[in-house]
Amino acid sequence: MQIGVSTATYFTRKYTEEAIVPIAKLGADVCEVFFATHSEYTSEFGEVINCELKKAQAYAPLKVHSVHALTNQFEPELFSLNSRAYNDALATFKNVCNVAKVIGATHYTFHGATMLKRTTYNYNYPLISERVNYLCDIAKEYGVKFCYENVHWAYFCNPEYFSTLSKTCPDLGCVLDIKQAMQSRIDYEEYLKVMKDRLETVHLCDYTEDGKLAIPGRGKFDFVTFFKKLKDYGYDGVCLMELYARDYKDDEDLKEAFEYLKMCLDKSDK
Repeated sequence: MQIGVSTATYFTRKYTEEAIVPIAKLGADVCEVFFATHSEYTSEFGEVINCELKKAQAYAPLKVHSVHALTNQFEPELFSLNSRAYNDALATFKNVCNVAKVIGATHYTFHGATMLKRTTYNYNYPLISERVNYLCDIAKEYGVKFCYENVHWAYFCNPEYFSTLSKTCPDLGCVLDIKQAMQSRIDYEEYLKVMKDRLETVHLCDYTEDGKLAIPGRGKFDFVTFFKKLKDYGYDGVCLMELYARDYKDDEDLKEAFEYLKMCLDKSDK
C-alpha cells in the first residue's frame, strides 16, 4: 500500500501545477492531480504538469495515480436529459481523460450528479447505469479506470447506491473517502462491504469528535485499524491524503501529517 497526496490539498493556496514539487518534497511517490478549471483540461496543460513532474524527481520518484475534476463544472450534466448539456459535458469528460493519459494517470475519481435540494431522490438506475458504462468505456480508451467516489452531497452518498449500480456496471471502480463517509453519518466499513474488490483509491483525512476536519494525527480517526481493515478486504493500492486548505497551517503541518500516515501504515503490518 502506498501513501500519497492529492493536489486538492493545495486548492486555493497554489495553482495545480505549483503543488507537484511540494508534494514530492513531502516524500510522496504518488499523487492525484485535481484539476481546478476548464483551462486545465487540455493536452498543453498536461505537458505543464509533466514538466513539474520532471522537476519533482529531484525529491521523490513521483507519479500520478489519478485525476479529479471540479465536479460542478460538468459532471452532473453527464446524467442530463438535455442532449446539448449532456454532449458538452461528454466532450469535457473526454478532454479530462486525455489529459490523464498525457500525464500518465491510470484512474479517474468521479463525483457525478449532486443532490442540492432537501428532497428524496428517486434514482433512474437504468439511465445512470447506461451513462456510467459509457463513461467507463470512454475512460478505458485513454488507459484510465473510471472510479465513483462516495460523497455526502452526491448520488453516491450511501452504500446502497454503489451496491445497486455495480450490478450492472462490470467495469466500474470506486474511491473510498473516509471524511465523506463520516459526513454521510455512515461507518466507512459499510462502504467497504459493497466496494470490496472494486476499490481502486482511498482518500485520507482526519476529524474530531464533533466532526471538524483535521490533519491526520490531530483527530480521532484510528488509521492503524483502518489500514488493517483495508488489508483484510484485500486492498493493497494507493491511499491519498486529501485535505482542505483551511484545515492546516503550512507545509510543516503537511509533512507531520504525511509522516504520521506512513507511521500508521507501518504499524498496521505488525
